[in-house]
Amino acid sequence: MSTMIKALWAARAWLDTGFAEGVLLTIDEQGQWQEIATNVPASAVPVGTEWCHGTVLPGLINAHSHAFQRSFVGQSECLVAGRDDFWSWRERMYQVALGISPAMLKDLAIKLYRELLLGGYTQVCEFHYLHHDVDGSAYEDELLMAWTLAEAAQEVGIGITLLPVLYERAGFAQTSLRPEQRRFRSDVAWVRAAARRLAQARLPGVNVGIAIHSLRAALPESISALVHDFDGPIHIHVAEQMAEVDECLRVTGLRPVDYLFSLQALDARWHLVHATHSNTDEIEQVARAGATAVLCPSTEANLGDGLCDLPQWLAAGARLAIGSDSHVTRDVFEELRLLEYGQRLWYRQRNIAAEPSLFAGSSAARLFARVGHYESGSAAGFARWGLQVGARADALLWSESISLDELVFSSPRPALARVMVAGKMRV
Repeated sequence: MSTMIKALWAARAWLDTGFAEGVLLTIDEQGQWQEIATNVPASAVPVGTEWCHGTVLPGLINAHSHAFQRSFVGQSECLVAGRDDFWSWRERMYQVALGISPAMLKDLAIKLYRELLLGGYTQVCEFHYLHHDVDGSAYEDELLMAWTLAEAAQEVGIGITLLPVLYERAGFAQTSLRPEQRRFRSDVAWVRAAARRLAQARLPGVNVGIAIHSLRAALPESISALVHDFDGPIHIHVAEQMAEVDECLRVTGLRPVDYLFSLQALDARWHLVHATHSNTDEIEQVARAGATAVLCPSTEANLGDGLCDLPQWLAAGARLAIGSDSHVTRDVFEELRLLEYGQRLWYRQRNIAAEPSLFAGSSAARLFARVGHYESGSAAGFARWGLQVGARADALLWSESISLDELVFSSPRPALARVMVAGKMRV
């Protein structure tokens, strides 16, 4: 088992507003940053301190993961017949989901979570809806699959936030699930009980929230009942596909984000996954509410979802997070690169995310600051995140001095030397 490190000295470290030199970070017995000092010369570093002569960055939160979909990566890239889009991909994904056993999920999750650590993530939010046995019946312990994911994360050493998912119907106009969705079935009571049991277990490195699969998959009254008096993170897929937007308009008379606001007063607990097809008014509503948009660039590209309006999200000052979703990419810096490059292709300009007055006009630094800011921990149930006092002592260490522009816009990027989670070296 890894030994807790008492202090880390970095020649150069990112402290949210930019890089600082000679940064000494001490760690308490709970694995949190206790003190942070800058401009500490190498000659003044206390004995027993871990050294990094290169660059240290905070670990990032992967705010959206479906671990079982790692098994599907590279298996759906052939055109079978006619048009291939999100909806045809989904049919094939259902068949994969019907073949995943608990043992298979454990192996997949261990492999995936190791890849995520190497990809710059130290916490993963598991949007977990593969609840039941292959025939749709409950396991003897109904949370077997959730415990399996928690065990995999603990073996690897990555933090995990389990988000049991409410999934009760197949579409806005449907009253039940389709047969191939039988493993996903849940209702409000089931999800609330699952979240309560998982939280009461107090497993090391495991946080708990709740999730709603989507507006089309949950009744309005169920959404209200589920989130009532719940004070942890709440995640929901929303406005990922134009077909979803069109159906929502047809059935409710409102676009998805507008419809969600008509049902609930959103706040900082809420994390809207994808939100790809949100207009200016919806984006501004999300920003004013303090909710977060969870962008998943590689999955959104792989599934043909479309491009978000990144300049609008940035201009509104909305909270942003990054997720790897279906895991076609497991590297946060590749996600940020694709996020920026998609905008460049759309606008036929360069440095779309950049602001000349911020971070010397660096697109990479501005994006990194927005998805790794001190408040980004809310997606995973943390009050604090990053290299700040009171946050969990997570860090990414490179043995050389390196810029964020190099990490994001150069491929392959320089490999991580070490990864720290809660004060312990995991890589």
